[in-house]
Amino acid sequence: MRYSTGLSKAQTHALFTLVEAEFLAGGSTQKVPPVLGLFESMIVALRYLRTNHTETEIAETIGVSQATVSRAVTALTPLLELALTPTIPVAEDVDLSQSIIIDGSLLPCWTWKKHPELFSGKHKTTGYNVQVACDLRGRVLWVSDPVDGCRHDTAALAASGLLTTDDTRLHLGDKGYQGTQLITPVKKPIGRDLHDTEKAFNKQINQLRYVIERGIAHLKNWKTLHTDYRRPLNTFTATITAAIGLYFLSTTE
Repeated sequence: MRYSTGLSKAQTHALFTLVEAEFLAGGSTQKVPPVLGLFESMIVALRYLRTNHTETEIAETIGVSQATVSRAVTALTPLLELALTPTIPVAEDVDLSQSIIIDGSLLPCWTWKKHPELFSGKHKTTGYNVQVACDLRGRVLWVSDPVDGCRHDTAALAASGLLTTDDTRLHLGDKGYQGTQLITPVKKPIGRDLHDTEKAFNKQINQLRYVIERGIAHLKNWKTLHTDYRRPLNTFTATITAAIGLYFLSTTE
């Protein structure tokens, strides 16, 4: 179960308790496929979020129709979002007295002609930008709400509300955050190479920063955050929240 959903058996049953409560409270406007029931529909939705396999492929492995899988994912994603949102850390939960590392990541989706604001010039594709903070061990502490892919990391970080004071000197970022008072590597100046001291400084920063790449990679083990999102665009933010919530749930005992 952990391979296909990212959760242990105990975590899955704990999550089902939360999902069932949201279902009974009317948290989804879509009907759960009767052939699957609520629990199996949740498992189907978890598999989709974890693997981003096509609905046809998932349907074939469990012996139902593609339409059934589609209905299960449609009905359960908002329930997962509601159930998991309270467990997701918010900006106020991050202890800024310790050094943290910040980086941006693009969550890709299909190209939509009516939404050019999703195009990221940096990544040359479309999606939503999220900011991620981790500690010096690479443990993800917080993920921002998604913003349009065209937003620069500095603008996305400012909009997130994570750093509300001018004193961010404890915290690390890449060169894209220059001007935010984060500790960042030195850019190569026009007309000269970096001095040896500047190269040594950059090396020290990069030796600390590499762990956030590992943290983001673990987060994107939920493949709906890593590979192109194929479902309707208006469902993507709910899917992002659900997948982030599953990541944080998976890190709890």
